[in-house]
Amino acid sequence: MSSQTSIRFAETDLDTIAEAAGRIAVIVPPEGKLDPAARRVNKLTRGALGRLVESARFAKAKPGQVITLAWPAGMAAEAVDVLVLPRRPQPVEARKAGAALGKLRGRSALLLAAGGQVRLAELVQGIALRAYDFDAHKTPAEDAEEVGSITVACSKPEEAEASYAPLAALAEGVHMTRDLVNEPANVLTTTEFANRLKEMESIGLNVEVLDEPQLEELGMRTLLSVGQGSDSPSKVVVMQWNGGEKGEPPLALVGKGVVFDTGGISLKPAGGMEDMTMDMGGAGVVAGTMRALALRKAKANVVGLVGLVENMPSGNATRPGDVVKSMKGDTVEIINTDAEGRLVLADVLWYAQERFSPAGVIDLATLTGAIIIGLGHENAGVFSNDDAFCGAFLKAAEAEAEGAWRLPLGKAYDDQLKSRIADMKNVGGRPAGSITAAQFLQRFIKDGTPWIHLDIAGVASVKSDTDYAPKGATGWGVRALSRLVEDSYEAKG
Repeated sequence: MSSQTSIRFAETDLDTIAEAAGRIAVIVPPEGKLDPAARRVNKLTRGALGRLVESARFAKAKPGQVITLAWPAGMAAEAVDVLVLPRRPQPVEARKAGAALGKLRGRSALLLAAGGQVRLAELVQGIALRAYDFDAHKTPAEDAEEVGSITVACSKPEEAEASYAPLAALAEGVHMTRDLVNEPANVLTTTEFANRLKEMESIGLNVEVLDEPQLEELGMRTLLSVGQGSDSPSKVVVMQWNGGEKGEPPLALVGKGVVFDTGGISLKPAGGMEDMTMDMGGAGVVAGTMRALALRKAKANVVGLVGLVENMPSGNATRPGDVVKSMKGDTVEIINTDAEGRLVLADVLWYAQERFSPAGVIDLATLTGAIIIGLGHENAGVFSNDDAFCGAFLKAAEAEAEGAWRLPLGKAYDDQLKSRIADMKNVGGRPAGSITAAQFLQRFIKDGTPWIHLDIAGVASVKSDTDYAPKGATGWGVRALSRLVEDSYEAKG
C-alpha cells in the first residue's frame, strides 16, 4: 500500500506556532472571530490575519474555502492557510474543508491549530483522504522532499484521536482501493491481487483463495470462460469478517475483478484501452471496504467475494457465439466477449448465496460504458430488487457524499436478453445497456434475497481531481458501504 501520512494529535501550545515549519492552518468562522491560535498568528504577522478577516475577499469566501498567506513575516512557516469554517459545520462540510487543506499541503508538514473545533474527526479525515499520491512507479527526483507529518493541535487531543480512529480506518481502506485501481496490470496480476488480499489475514480477516481446479469443481464456467484466453490464472477470493453475533447471516459484497480487459475476441479500440487496468474497480472497493471494517472492528458479519480474471484474446479465448453453462445451471450465449464482467459476477453471486445464505447481497462492477453516458462521473448507477435495502444504501451514500442514483428494472428490459439457442444472451443490445446488464445479474439472485447492483464505471477512476482525491482512482464506495454496515448491520450498544 501507499504509505499513510503520519497524523498525530497534541495539546495546543501557542508558543510553538512561531517556529513551526511547513504550513500552519488556522480556522476562522465566517463571522471572523479569531480563536487563541489565530490571535497568536495575527500578533506574529503584525496584524496581517486581522486585515485579511476584515477584507472584502474574506467576506466573499464560502465555508470550506482556504485563503493562503504565503511566507508570513514573523513566522518560520512557508504559509498560513486560513480555513473559513463555521464553529459547528455539517460532517460533509467539515470533511470537504479538510480535503481542501490536504490538497494545498502538498508534501509539506502541516500544523492544524484546531482548538475546540467541532467535527474535528471529519475535518482530519478529509485531510487524510486528500493526502494521497500514487507514485510507486516514479523515480524520485534527487531533490525530492520527504512528505511532512500532520500535527493536529487541539484542546482535547486524546478524545479527538479516539473519535478519529474509525475514520482513519476508512481512509486506509479508501487508499487501498485507490492503490489497487491505479496499479498497472503487469504488476497487479490475478495472482498478485490474491496475494495482497491474503495479506489481510494479519488484520483479522479470514481469507480463502480458490484456484482454477476448485472453480471448475464448483462449476463456475461463466467466470472461467472469461479468463481462459489469458496466461493469468482465474481466482476467487473470499474474505470473511465475523464481528457480529455468531450464526448471524452476513452481508455479502461481491466485486468484479477483471485485472485487464482487452474485450477478448470482441477487441476494444486501441484508444483508451490503457484505462482498462481499472476494470477490477469493483473488487478493489470490496477489498478496501473489508480492510476498513476489520481495522475499525465493525460489530457485524460481512463477507467479501471477488472474481479475479484477465480478459485476453488468444487461440483459447471464448468466441462470440459460444454457449457456456453457469454455476446456477443456466446457459448463456456469448454475443459479445467484451460484456465479460456480468459473466464473472454471475457465478460469484450464485456461489455467495449458496455458501453463505446472506442477509443481503451488493455487487460492484465497472460494468458498462452506458452508465457513464447516463450519469457521467458524478453518480454510480444503483439497481435493486428491494426498496428498503436500496433506500438504506442511498441514505448511507448521501451521508458520505458519494454520488449514487437509482435506475429501474423491469420485464421489458429482461426480454431483451432472450436467446434463440440458450437460456439467455449476455447482452441485450444498445438500448438501456446498463439496465439490461443489471437484469442479467438479477437472474442469478435467488427469490427473497435483497440485492443491490452498483455500476461504478463512471466513478471508480476519473480524469480530473475530485473533492477527496487527485485524478485517477477515487476509492468511491468504501465509505458508503461502511456507513451502511454501521447503520443497518452492526450490533448497537
